[in-house]
Amino acid sequence: MERVVEVVPEAGLHARPAAKFVETANEYDADITVAPVEDGESGEAVAASSMIAVTSLGVKNGEEVRLVAEGDDAEAALDALEDVLSTPEEGEGEG
Repeated sequence: MERVVEVVPEAGLHARPAAKFVETANEYDADITVAPVEDGESGEAVAASSMIAVTSLGVKNGEEVRLVAEGDDAEAALDALEDVLSTPEEGEGEG
């Protein structure tokens, strides 16, 4: 299963959003990869369970990523990860 999702948190896939993304990926019985999408083409996919790999992608707010999951929890994992990526961090937009 796969899904393309726009990254909403202002920090992109860095710091707290990346930590929450990796933590969520590790909660499911599925092999999950994430890859940046540019001009409709996927870049190099990395393990969604690795904080170093995820932050090394350099994905910013407003960019898209392709999530691919295989395993018993694949659909649930994609739903949860999409939720993490499409939800602003607490406090964003306030001020």
